[in-house]
Amino acid sequence: MPTTMEHRLDRMVQELNEIKKEIILQKVQQVSSAAGKISSWKLLSGKVSARWDAVSAVDEIRQQRDKI
Repeated sequence: MPTTMEHRLDRMVQELNEIKKEIILQKVQQVSSAAGKISSWKLLSGKVSARWDAVSAVDEIRQQRDKI
């Protein structure tokens, strides 16, 4: 029959495993949240690029440098 100390250690190991699982789940949720935000920004970037009809930023900087 296990001693009280062994019971305590077994319970501590179980609790640590549960904590580890919770940490992993929180990290997964953070990653999926970040991925969703990145996807939204990419979609918005695509919409802005599709509507852009002016000179590109690179060309505008080039023109400004040529004026100097």
